[in-house]
Amino acid sequence: MDIPRAPVNKKRKRTIWALAGVAAVVVVTVALSRLSPAAPSVDRATLVIDTVVRGPMVREVRGPGTLAPESPTFISAVTSGRVDRVILRPGAKVEANTVLIQMSNPDVELQALSADQAVSAAEAALVTLRTSLEGQRLTQEGVVAQARTAYLEAQRTAVAAESLAHIGLIATFDLSKARDQVGVTQNQLDIEQRRLAVIAGSVDSEIVLQQGQVEKLRAIAQFQRGRVASMNVTAGAAGVLQDLSLEAGQWVQAGQQLAEVVQPTRLKAVLRIAETQAAEVALGQLADIDTRNGIVKGHVSRLDPQAENGTVAVDVALDGALPQGARPDLSIEGTITIERLANVLHVGRPAYGQSNSTVGLFKLQAGGHYATRVNVQLGRSSVNSVEVLGGLAVGDQVILSDMSRYDNVDRVKVD
Repeated sequence: MDIPRAPVNKKRKRTIWALAGVAAVVVVTVALSRLSPAAPSVDRATLVIDTVVRGPMVREVRGPGTLAPESPTFISAVTSGRVDRVILRPGAKVEANTVLIQMSNPDVELQALSADQAVSAAEAALVTLRTSLEGQRLTQEGVVAQARTAYLEAQRTAVAAESLAHIGLIATFDLSKARDQVGVTQNQLDIEQRRLAVIAGSVDSEIVLQQGQVEKLRAIAQFQRGRVASMNVTAGAAGVLQDLSLEAGQWVQAGQQLAEVVQPTRLKAVLRIAETQAAEVALGQLADIDTRNGIVKGHVSRLDPQAENGTVAVDVALDGALPQGARPDLSIEGTITIERLANVLHVGRPAYGQSNSTVGLFKLQAGGHYATRVNVQLGRSSVNSVEVLGGLAVGDQVILSDMSRYDNVDRVKVD
């Protein structure tokens, strides 16, 4: 027999289902809000990963540069002039007396001729002066001879008068006169002898003065002839002609640089080291110079006291033989050894890791599929490595690549 059933309340059933749905949505929303965001993926092939190790670490700084001659010979114009002929071009081997350029300047040649003429006139005046002074000396010597003769004659007359006076054959007046004549002639002889000495002394002085004038004019003439000769410009040293950019017909001024001669076997490296790294570079530190055709050993020989465009010029004297093809202005790269640390914790240098700073690096977790950000305290740095003072341990693997685009996350997935 049929049993009667109570009618179902469909409205109540719909309400229960609606409340259950809302509760489910709330539970799912709360659960999702508590989940961490998915870690972004990074391609392992694009990353530079290194392992923290403990052991020796070599601190180095590196910079680009060029090879330069140690002691180039710069050739400057002694006098102004017009370039008539350029005999050699850069790259040619030269000796000290090799003529590079021929120049001309009529004014300089005229000055040289005038200087030679002045020397000739001064030499002629010297000859005339020497002849004149010698004639004066000879004339005075004749006067002295005459005075001596008169003195001797007066002496003889006085002696004869003395003899005659003893026998009374001469008057006392005549005897006194003869005696006075001896004194007069003696004084005259003394005066003429002193005059001869004065003339002889003045002869030497005047000739010396005139000879000095001649020598000065000769020096001027030699200088002027040197100016003329300098217009045949020579290399001045053996080597290779490095620079000569003049052309025939150009006018050059005195003192203008004309050419440069270098010795290709005597070169040095000039490196441009970043100003922040150059503070630890010191004289005598060892360096390796990469010429792209071999490595040459050297040592720091000079530091530029001024910085230019954020870099400091460092000269490196080369201790080893240069490889084939090395020449001035060749682009190179040099590495200078600052110091060697015996036993330190270190890792490869990250993209933005600076010395003595704290940076955030991604450290790989066990399995290597994820990496989390950790704060790492860095110490002394080198070209390719940096000292680790805290935040990492031996064996930890960290990402050295630029991860700045992941600054908003602390965890990445490494695929």
